[in-house]
Amino acid sequence: MVLETKRLTLREMNLDDLDALLEVFSDPKTMQFYPKPFDRQMTRAWIERNIQRYTQQGFGLWALVLKESRQAIGDCGLVVQEVDGVEEVEIGYHVRRDLWGQGLATEAAQACRDYGFNQLNCDKLISLIHPFNLASRRVAEKNGMTLIKEIQWRNKPTCVYAIKRS
Repeated sequence: MVLETKRLTLREMNLDDLDALLEVFSDPKTMQFYPKPFDRQMTRAWIERNIQRYTQQGFGLWALVLKESRQAIGDCGLVVQEVDGVEEVEIGYHVRRDLWGQGLATEAAQACRDYGFNQLNCDKLISLIHPFNLASRRVAEKNGMTLIKEIQWRNKPTCVYAIKRS
């Protein structure tokens, strides 16, 4: 386990999470701001990429697990991204659609924010969000972030939200 909140555990994902995460990443509505929903192979590659991040950087996106059911319901964590030629640490999150609107992404993102500042000594954290993804934008705002700019990132319009260590 990496982090714990009132309702969630965040832990390193592994290939045992494939089916649970495929349920999240194969959903067209959840992945509407990605080029396409993930298939099994893409989800497996996502997990493997994060396992590699844990080894290389000491962090990545973690499996988001409901304490009550011990079921993986998505991911949340920290990822190094290059934005305008600068390496930034992003808080990212995906939650299974039937659990939207319960504050789970916000709860997890706030724990990741605190981890980034307190454990990784980051001075600034960002979130990269499609302008039409209003739910994710609300999560960023509830996480204390403000919109600092809109850019083209990976050939798509992107809002850059940021928070600095207080």
